[in-house]
Amino acid sequence: MNRRPLLSFTICWVAGSAAGCLFDGYRLLASIAVCLLLLALWAASGGIRWRTAAVFVLALIAAALYWEWTEARNASLLPEALGKPEAGLHETYITAEGVVASPVERDGDRVDFTLKLLRIIGDRQEEQEAEAPAAKLQAAESINGSAAGKPAAEGSTAAAGPAGEQIAVQIKLQAENEILVAAQWQRGDRVTVTGELALPPVARNFGGFDYRAYLQTQRIHWLLKGEGAASVSAVPPASWQLSRILRWNDAARAALGAEMDRLFKEPHAGYMKGLVIGIQDDLDPETFKQFSQLGLTHILAISGMHVAVYVGVILFLLRRLCLTRETALTVTLLLVPVYVLLSGAGPSILRAGLMSMIALLAARLGLLKDGMNILAASALMMLVWNPYFLLSVSFQLSFLVTAGLMVYTPLAAPLFGRFPKWLGSSVTVTLIAQLVSFPLTVYYFNQFSLLSFIANLLLVPFITFLVLPLGTLALLLGRIWDAGASAVAGAAELLNNWTFAAVEWVNGYTAGVLIWASPSLLWICFYYALLYGLLYALKRRREAGLAPQYMEDETRPLAGLAQPGAGGVRDTFPYPSYPGVQSGLHGSGYAAILCAAALGLLLYKGYCTEQLNGTGAISFLDVGQGDSILITTPEGAHILVDGGGTVSFGNKEEWRIRRSPFEVGAKTLLPLLKQRGIHRLDAVILTHGDQDHMGGLQAVLEGIPVSALLFNGTMADTEPYTKLMNTALAKGVRLYAVQQGMVLAPDKTTELHFLWPEPMRAAEPLLPKVEEQNHESVVFRLDMNGRSFLFTGDMDEEAEGEIIQAALQAGIGEAGPVDVLKVAHHGSKTSTGAAWLEFWKPASAVISAGVNNLYGHPNAGVLERLEEAGAAIFRTDLHGEIQLRVRKEGIRSRHKIIVDNN
Repeated sequence: MNRRPLLSFTICWVAGSAAGCLFDGYRLLASIAVCLLLLALWAASGGIRWRTAAVFVLALIAAALYWEWTEARNASLLPEALGKPEAGLHETYITAEGVVASPVERDGDRVDFTLKLLRIIGDRQEEQEAEAPAAKLQAAESINGSAAGKPAAEGSTAAAGPAGEQIAVQIKLQAENEILVAAQWQRGDRVTVTGELALPPVARNFGGFDYRAYLQTQRIHWLLKGEGAASVSAVPPASWQLSRILRWNDAARAALGAEMDRLFKEPHAGYMKGLVIGIQDDLDPETFKQFSQLGLTHILAISGMHVAVYVGVILFLLRRLCLTRETALTVTLLLVPVYVLLSGAGPSILRAGLMSMIALLAARLGLLKDGMNILAASALMMLVWNPYFLLSVSFQLSFLVTAGLMVYTPLAAPLFGRFPKWLGSSVTVTLIAQLVSFPLTVYYFNQFSLLSFIANLLLVPFITFLVLPLGTLALLLGRIWDAGASAVAGAAELLNNWTFAAVEWVNGYTAGVLIWASPSLLWICFYYALLYGLLYALKRRREAGLAPQYMEDETRPLAGLAQPGAGGVRDTFPYPSYPGVQSGLHGSGYAAILCAAALGLLLYKGYCTEQLNGTGAISFLDVGQGDSILITTPEGAHILVDGGGTVSFGNKEEWRIRRSPFEVGAKTLLPLLKQRGIHRLDAVILTHGDQDHMGGLQAVLEGIPVSALLFNGTMADTEPYTKLMNTALAKGVRLYAVQQGMVLAPDKTTELHFLWPEPMRAAEPLLPKVEEQNHESVVFRLDMNGRSFLFTGDMDEEAEGEIIQAALQAGIGEAGPVDVLKVAHHGSKTSTGAAWLEFWKPASAVISAGVNNLYGHPNAGVLERLEEAGAAIFRTDLHGEIQLRVRKEGIRSRHKIIVDNN
C-alpha cells in the first residue's frame, strides 16, 4: 500500500462513499469510527506512516461528507416552487418548459426523454383537477399561447423555478403518423410539454425493483406523462451551445444504427448494433435472455474489451503509417473520447476510456505505469464527478472484474504453468473473471450457469477477434463499397448463426443453471478474502514444489538438473533433505485445504434457501390486478398459487408493440422467486384459466423447475392457456386435475384440503372447455402449524353457496374460524357474501388488487361486509406485498408499504 498511495486513497474514498450510502446518523458515525480504528491500528503496527494514515482518514471522512452533501442536494424543488406538498402534486396536470437533456428514444407507442426544467406553469383551480376533456384542451391552448410568447391564461401560475431540475418525460403517441413528429425531437431542443406530473413508482414487493430510488440516482424525482405528440412543442436551439456536440453525437449514433439496419437482417442488426456501437435498444429479447443465462451479456455492452481492441487497432495502423511513437500515442489519446461518446458513454465504457486515456498519457510522459494506480485514478475521477456511479451495476462489475484480474491472475497463473502459454493465459483470465464476477452476478441476477466458464472461454475470443472486427469493417465499408460491405456483413451473419446455435445448445442443459438468493455484503467480503487465501496458498505450494531444483544457494541452479515437469526432480532431491521446503509444502497445503473448506461452506450456506426453523411463510405478492401467492411450508416445500398476468385489451396495432413490453411474470414474479433463492417449486396451483391468474406462470415454468401443476380440470379456450399447458408437458411437469375432497400433504405439519371444483360427472368430457372460468376456481383450505387459511381464486357466490350446502349435508354447520381469508375475485361484488363470511368467520382478510384498477376493486359493499364480520383487512393495492410468518404460537404479519391513515 505504501507503494500505491493513490490506490489506498481511492479505497478509503470508496469506503467512505459506501458508508454514506449504507448508513445514516449514528450508524454512519460508528462505521467511520471502525474504519478509523483500523487505520490507526495499521499505523501503530508500522504498516504505514502516521502522516499517510491522516491523509487516508481525511479521504474517508471527505467521501462520506461528500455523499451526504450530494444526497442533501438531490431533492426536488417542485413542491416548494409550486406551493404544494409532494402528495398534492402527484397526478396534477402542468406545463413544463425546458431543454431536452438526453437522447430521445421511442419504443412502440412511447417516447422517452429527460427534460432540464426552465420553468413550470401549474393550474391552481381545484375544479380543473378532474381534467374534463374540454378543460384539458383549454389548458393546452393557453399553454401553447404562453409558450409562443403570449401571456398565460387566468387562473394559472408560472414558477420561474426550479431551473435546472430534471424530470423524465413519457409521451404516449396516439396515432402512427405522430412517429414522424417525435422523430424530429432532439437533445438540446427547447420544448414545452403538457401532461400529468406523477411520482415514480416504488418497490411494492420485498426485494423488488424500486424505480423511484433508481431515478433518484439519476437526480430525477418526477415523471411527466403526456398524451400524443401535440402535448410537446419543440424548437431547435437558436445559437451554438455545448450541448450541440452531444446533439451531433446522437445523430451520428442514429446514422450508424440505421446503417447497421441496412447491412444486417434481424436479429443480426440489433445484435451487431449492441456489439459494435453499444446500441442495445433493438436487441432481440430472446437473444439477450440466452446470453444472460450463460453470463455473456458483457459481450453485448461496450466495455474494456472493445476499447482495448479499438486502441490496439489505431496504434497498429498509426505505426504502420510511420508515425512516431509519441505522435501515435497522442492521436490515439484524442480519438478515445470520440469512441466513448459514439458508444453511449455508459459506466463501463467510461471506466475503460478513462483507463485507456490515463495509460496513453502515462506512456506518453513516462509516468504512472502501474495498472492498479491507473484503475484507482479512473475510479476516483468518476466518483468525484458523480458519487452515484457507486450504485451502478455496470460500474461495480467493471471495476471489480478489472481489479480482480490484476490481483488474482498472478496468483492463479502458476497453477496452469504446464499448459501452453496461450492456453494457460486464456484459461487463467477467463477463470478469474468468472470467479471475481460471481458474487455480483448472483447478487443482482440471482442465477449462475456452471457452463459459463467454457462458454466465455470459447465464445469471447471468437466474437472479439472475428465477429467484432467484421461488424466494424462492414460499417466502415457501408458508404464506400456497398458490395464489399454486404459480403462482410454476410460473413458476420454466418458467424452469428454459429454463435446463436452454440448458445442455444448449451442453454439446453438447464440443470447447469443454478438459482441463488441475493447474498449479504458480509458474505461477499468473506468470499473474496477466502478466494485470495486459497489462490495464494496454492501458489505458495506450487512454488515450494519447484524449490528442490536449486541448491541451498538459490541463485545458482545445478548443472543438468531436470527441469520442472521432466519427471526427475523428486528422485534427484528427495524432500526429506529439505526440511524448510517440506514444512512450506505442508503449511501451504494445510492453508489451501482450510481455505477451500471454508469457501465451500460459504458457497453452500449462500446457495441454500433461508431456513425457517419450523416456521411457515405465506407471501401475497403484489402483481398488480391479479393473484400470486407463495407458500413455504415449515419443512421448506414451496407452493405457488397463481402467477398474476398482464391483461391486454384487444389486439394492438403493430406500431404500438414495444420491443420488451412489461409482463408481470418475467419482470416481477420470476425475479422475486429467484431473488429469494427458490431453486424448485414443489407445486404450482393454477386456480383457473383467466389471464390475471395464469399469465405470469409461463415465465415461471420457463425459468424455474416445477415438480407439479395442479389445475381445475378444465381448459380455457385461449392461446396463452394452451401454450402454458404445452410448456408444462414439454418440461416434464406432472399435471393433476384437482377436485373437491382431495388432500395434499407436502410435509407433516401442512395439509391442503381442496373444497372446489366439484367432482366431474361421468358424462362430462375428460378436460371440458369452459369459457367462464371464475365459477370453476380451485378453492382450498391450508392448515399449517395449527393455523388455517382459505384460498378462493375468483370463485363466485354460487360456488360459495354450493360449498356451504355440501358442508351442511355432511353435518358441518360452520367451518370457521379461519385465521386468514384470501378474498375472492379481488374483492369483486360477485363474491364474499354474508353467508360465506358467517360460515368461515375469518379473523383477517387479504385482498389482491391493482392500484387504481379499472374495475373498482375492491367493492365498497365487500369491504363493509368484511368490517361487519370483524376481519382485519389487508390490501395489496394499499400495502404492497403482505407477508405472514406462521408459527404454532401465532401469526406475525408485515407489509411492504406503510399506509398513512392520517
